[in-house]
Amino acid sequence: MKIIHTADWHIGQRLHERSRLDEHEQFLDWLFDTIQEHKVELLLVSGDIFDTSLPSAEATNLYYRFLYRLFNETDTYTVITAGNHDSARHLEAPRAFLKMGRIHVVGLATEVSKCVLPFPPDNPRVMVAAVPYLTEAELPHVSYETEIERNGRYRERLKSFYAECVSEMPRELPKILMGHLFIHGGKESNSERNIQIGGATAIHTTDFPDGVDYVALGHLHRPQTIKGTDYPIRYSGSPIPLRFNEAGYKKKVYLLELFDDGTLVKNKAIEIPVFKELCTVTGDEESVLWDARTQAWDGKYIQVKLKLDKPQTGINDKVRQAFSERGGDVLSVEIELPEVKQGPTIPSEDISRPEKIFEQFYRTKFDGESPDQTLTQTFSELIQMVEGAE
Repeated sequence: MKIIHTADWHIGQRLHERSRLDEHEQFLDWLFDTIQEHKVELLLVSGDIFDTSLPSAEATNLYYRFLYRLFNETDTYTVITAGNHDSARHLEAPRAFLKMGRIHVVGLATEVSKCVLPFPPDNPRVMVAAVPYLTEAELPHVSYETEIERNGRYRERLKSFYAECVSEMPRELPKILMGHLFIHGGKESNSERNIQIGGATAIHTTDFPDGVDYVALGHLHRPQTIKGTDYPIRYSGSPIPLRFNEAGYKKKVYLLELFDDGTLVKNKAIEIPVFKELCTVTGDEESVLWDARTQAWDGKYIQVKLKLDKPQTGINDKVRQAFSERGGDVLSVEIELPEVKQGPTIPSEDISRPEKIFEQFYRTKFDGESPDQTLTQTFSELIQMVEGAE
């Protein structure tokens, strides 16, 4: 029996207002082909199916079209759990209907029996604890409780819930736990939101019960294995880079395999292709423009980190145009200027004259240089606009 572990699809996510639906569609097509190629019998998706709790019609349509293909063209079973970005109730609303298509969705962990699932159902070979994202808000209120005490109760709830799940499973069958949470020792990508509960570490590896074969996690976007147990605890990571700082490492899904004797092979990663390249270009004006005009940027998203000695009017448009001429799409231009060592000294007679304040500020910041005529004129026009609005 072959199983794929994936998570954090974030369908509907936008990067600097650019839609990523085309990339997500390519990923789901690739995932479908991979399922067919490896004859996968069970797909596990550990939370954050969508990027928001109210996904667009286009994002929802993409999700259901993929599920229909799984039902119509394969014999694969699917388990989907809600993440912190998902609306748990929205996700599991069609639960009974999807179950008829071998798709099991768990949005709310109201009871253990709802989360413990055997596969295949008629002749179980593996047990899955499909545990969705559990929030602090679901804990009973305790007056005058410190943050540390509340976090301790949260950990205890997770620990006891997983232990109850395992106790409900036949001892002789392999056991997989799903979850959407932060574990101490996990490496963040700075693209995750609400990583920790109450600002404290949510859970430790020792909080998982014994007798488990694999823990399939979501929440962190970097694929990684957390050490601390004699069985793998893995984050599959997001299938596409959700921020530019995620472009430096490979995205993966994990393929598990069950032998006939119930032995679980747990260590095969399948690399996901790059569907849209995210590039960061850093340098001064000359080097950035040289890169823009001498390299191929067709179809790439670009982040430019531009180092300048002083502000330049229109530099953003100049940079964007240079990359655009080579097919690139610049999503952001970050300007880095020299640090200000000391604030400007403004004579008392100039306090009521914004143009003089601006000129003094500029000279202080840029070693005594005066602002050019274009910059001064632009500032004056802004002042006139503000005064006119008043």
